[in-house]
Amino acid sequence: MSTQSTAALWQIRKAVKPWLEDTSQPILFGCSGGADSLAMALALFAEANGQKVIPVVVDHGLQPESEQVTQQTIKVLMGIGYKEIETAKAQVTITDGLEASARRARYKIFNQFIDAYNAKYFLLAHTLNDQAETVLLGLARGSGTRSLSGMSVKNNVFVRPLLQISRAVTEAACIEGGVNIWQDPHNNDQRFTRVRVRKNVLPVIEENLGPKITEALARSADLLRDDADALDGFANEFINQVNPLDLDVKDLERLPRAIRTRVLRLAIYIAGAPSGTLAAEHISAVEGL
Repeated sequence: MSTQSTAALWQIRKAVKPWLEDTSQPILFGCSGGADSLAMALALFAEANGQKVIPVVVDHGLQPESEQVTQQTIKVLMGIGYKEIETAKAQVTITDGLEASARRARYKIFNQFIDAYNAKYFLLAHTLNDQAETVLLGLARGSGTRSLSGMSVKNNVFVRPLLQISRAVTEAACIEGGVNIWQDPHNNDQRFTRVRVRKNVLPVIEENLGPKITEALARSADLLRDDADALDGFANEFINQVNPLDLDVKDLERLPRAIRTRVLRLAIYIAGAPSGTLAAEHISAVEGL
């Protein structure tokens, strides 16, 4: 296996390099054995230059061959040159759908390794295509600017350096690097909404609106994130100047609605609402009181 740079791998090396500049703490990254994470594994190994970089392979146990896939992924990572590889078996309790439950179990493991290593960053291999799919899913739900802004490059310790890199590039990088990738059967299972968006919706949009729609959707996410960050900032500035448990109705009425709804959301959470429990209809109901 080779990490010698050719066109696709070079793009990914450029994307990961800024996150490898501090050698004082380890860098972790998730690796499923798919094209995106193995392309990132190739790039990280090539760019490490003394930085301690450790792959984390999670076995979700959702398929009969999952343990075999984990072992194959470890073998590929060792072939790239990794000496230290962490693995864990997730306990997936399905409560709100298979995808969400698996994600929650996976991130629980990621956070455990972050704490154990005192890692500076944990890199995730989400791509431009993942971002476009996320935006379309948000539009289908009638989401606001925050959800439509998709995934951020950095969210605390979690970093997504490949959000400007297409899936075609990660697949090409794996071919260039001579690594065998795992094709997750769930990625073709049309029971999952994201798969239907990927296989059915995006191709139709591209056919009718042009091949650059994926890049356009991701660009919209970036622009909306700027707007959402600004509006959140104004709301936080307001809430820090008042008593959030005793808001003045007249002060709220003077605010633009985009800021007022954010202030109400913040106040409700400060009052004790469990995190993640508020939907737009809840905020609208409070606003109408």
